[in-house]
Amino acid sequence: MAKKRLSIAIPSSVVSDTPHLREKTAKVGLIGRAAAIFRVDEIIVYPDIPGTNQNSEANFVATLLSYLETPQYLRKRLFKLTPNLQYAGILPPLRTPHHPLNRRIKDLRPGEFREAVTLSETEKHVLLDIGVEQPAMIRDKNLPSGKRVTVKVVRVGKPVEVELANRFEVPLYWGYTVGVENLPFGSFLGKRDFDLKVATSRYGSAFVDVAGAFRERLKGANTVVVAFGAPGQGLGDIAKREGRRLNELVDFVVNTIPGQGTETVRTEEAVLASLAIFNILPELKNGPL
Repeated sequence: MAKKRLSIAIPSSVVSDTPHLREKTAKVGLIGRAAAIFRVDEIIVYPDIPGTNQNSEANFVATLLSYLETPQYLRKRLFKLTPNLQYAGILPPLRTPHHPLNRRIKDLRPGEFREAVTLSETEKHVLLDIGVEQPAMIRDKNLPSGKRVTVKVVRVGKPVEVELANRFEVPLYWGYTVGVENLPFGSFLGKRDFDLKVATSRYGSAFVDVAGAFRERLKGANTVVVAFGAPGQGLGDIAKREGRRLNELVDFVVNTIPGQGTETVRTEEAVLASLAIFNILPELKNGPL
């Protein structure tokens, strides 16, 4: 079974209903954690209020999600301390395979994958921080300083030798990427070539009623996006404000929480609930952790 690429799309205003920076940070942390639990490959932050500059909100959400996804040993090298990261200490640990707890050279194994940041260049090599006591060495001279890369350990010794690897070919769940979309919801869905587009909405069809058709479409889909609405407006409202109809933008409009007991479901709650439902489908499995 071909590995499928799963993306989720969340609105720039996802934390607009939360007044304090600490609680905003915690909310984004829940979304990132849910994405990691269910092996999301990409998180897209899209503008949801036409005619409004949401760059600040989008960058806040994207920065926190990126920080959370970055292995702890690389964060100080890749992120400057900014007001957006004031409460980053409350973000939950992901504990994904690319966040290893091993910090000792003697515990490394040939064939192991690590995330790394390039440090400096010698006459023949480039040195990288891979999260152990001493820098590793790579025989690739075309790497700029401060670049994050995925590497594979080829020799454990002094120094440790590594080679470049493609993160999408790592046979483990290797975290998510984060992108900020400038186009409105409907426009970016049309621009991106997703094989299967899913909108979550309380006004959609109960998932149990469309599960059969959904699975059939999923079998032939290599790229899947699941979109979520904002605290103040659902995806139907967002599409309507753009002069569009939601059911014309996506393949399925699904209610993953039918009979909800609360007046509203927060975006972070919808992400967790929806991904849990979709996770039961064998067609969406991407292999072992």
